[in-house]
Amino acid sequence: MSTDTIGTRIKYWRARRGGMTQAVLAGLAGLSQPYISQIEAGHRSIDSRSTLIAIASALQVTVADLLDQPGDPTDPAKTGAADAVPAIWAALLEISDGDRRKPADSREQTVASLHATNNLRLSADYIRMARTLPGLLAEASAHGGVLLAEAAYLTSTCLRHLGHRHLAVDAARIAQAAAEDVEHHAWRGAARFAYAQALPVEAAGVAARAAGRTMTDLQPHATDRDVRQVLGQLHLAAALRSAVDGQTSTAADHLSEAEREAATLGDPPRDGGFNTMCFGPTNVVLWRMAIAGESGDHAEVIDLARTVNVDALPIANRRQAYWMDLGRALAQSGRKDREAEVAFTRAEHIAPSLFILNPLARDAVSAMVRRARRRAVSKELRVLARRLDITITA
Repeated sequence: MSTDTIGTRIKYWRARRGGMTQAVLAGLAGLSQPYISQIEAGHRSIDSRSTLIAIASALQVTVADLLDQPGDPTDPAKTGAADAVPAIWAALLEISDGDRRKPADSREQTVASLHATNNLRLSADYIRMARTLPGLLAEASAHGGVLLAEAAYLTSTCLRHLGHRHLAVDAARIAQAAAEDVEHHAWRGAARFAYAQALPVEAAGVAARAAGRTMTDLQPHATDRDVRQVLGQLHLAAALRSAVDGQTSTAADHLSEAEREAATLGDPPRDGGFNTMCFGPTNVVLWRMAIAGESGDHAEVIDLARTVNVDALPIANRRQAYWMDLGRALAQSGRKDREAEVAFTRAEHIAPSLFILNPLARDAVSAMVRRARRRAVSKELRVLARRLDITITA
């Protein structure tokens, strides 16, 4: 099998660091040498974001270097998106510089365009979504206010999933400024949520604190149901980032607050509530699964998965996150690769392009293929490998 995995990139950067041995890397990262060996050989996948951070720090590279993000723009999976990114960047710069064009479309036409682009977000079709953003940003900027806040939020979400986090941060800041101009508190909170999500994984503590400050600022406006939904999402974001940062008690506190808020609000209607953020008890369980996976508690991830029905959520990336977290927990827990194949297959069916763009999906499937070489590689695993451009050799 020949593929570019996180393990092969770790080995590459280790060689670039004066031939650093696996034992030295393990010592610097606070891990074991056998674990590093298994990762580099492709027999195991990285089990948490904090592990990625530790290895990247020891190698003096970024997590993005290990994940190969944003990666090769000629990759067929990114065709069209890469071409749109320079135009998106130019539009963001124009807005940041204060340039305002006269609108070519009416406000109603721009609202319709926002709705169409949000539908691409709901289906996790970030590649098609990217192509709509340059023109949408220009029109939304001409109208300003909430329309610009929503367009910039959509831009931040799309760019983050495509791996362009630095531009996603810029877009989130524009969304916040637009919401502040019209004193729209829910959109201001949503913009800060986008900002926390866009920050690189190494800045987990910064993201958690940014979410915390925003919650304090929004609390006086918590009589608004939309604001309460955003507050709940901010608690979830802060919980996960605190867990990545090693602040387990803080993560637990944020999770408790999110659960309390979700219990009073209940699950949102079919439209997903404000900004289709889907805050409610179901989404809280999905974030709890992610945090349990980050903590290495794969059994809890599997147990939590049995308690929730994600099919009711209208946003594809949340449904896919459920199956991805479950699949990784099954694969990491040992001797459950067949069940993991089913979970990853569900994740791929829900959002094919998002699955292909996920470096952790590639890494997990690569490890499963290597383990499967001792026996027959199943048809399902071959399909997943082919989708991720992983070559299986005899």
